[in-house]
Amino acid sequence: MSQIVWIARHANRLDFVNPDWFLTAERRYDPPLSDDGMVQAQQLAKRLKGENIGHIFASPFLRTVQTANAVAEMLKLPIKLETGLSEWLNPVWMTEEPERLSTRALAELFPRIDTSYTSRIAAKFPETHEKVRERSGQTARCLATEFFPEDILLVAHGASVLGAAMGLVGEIAKIEVKASLCSLVKVVRQDPEWLLELTGDTSHLTHIEEVIRFA
Repeated sequence: MSQIVWIARHANRLDFVNPDWFLTAERRYDPPLSDDGMVQAQQLAKRLKGENIGHIFASPFLRTVQTANAVAEMLKLPIKLETGLSEWLNPVWMTEEPERLSTRALAELFPRIDTSYTSRIAAKFPETHEKVRERSGQTARCLATEFFPEDILLVAHGASVLGAAMGLVGEIAKIEVKASLCSLVKVVRQDPEWLLELTGDTSHLTHIEEVIRFA
């Protein structure tokens, strides 16, 4: 059996461009994409246009949904919100569980969201580094091997991109994968193995971050 799992990190976020946004934000741990992030998301969509992706899964945070929506519009596919791909719920970064828009509110903004989809894996605040890797790795394995045998796209965050890749190919991903903003990881299934073909490709982007920031 052959299958491709694409794993993308969200594009640039507003609080990376304007840190003061955080001080007055209604949902301070759920920033939207920045203007250049919106451009990056479109560039990601163009990169994936010719691929045979059957399903798109996104973390339910706004920045990941916005990134996934650009691809979904290009590929004319629905978006399945998967909590297992969520941001690392790190108590050092966050003083409380992050407030997010509800699925209904997101679906009003992004009609391509499939409101009938039920998330497979939960994410609970607070999380250790080991827990986010375990949770996102379990999510990637669950979606790819148990429910969706087609080529799929996972849109996640720095830590959950790495964890998802590790869940498929093992510890080698921890060394090889560079999860910069809007980068692309490609994992190919050739039974019984998963092979890492792209480790954080950014060739589709006109602007690449110099220092990889997680969160």
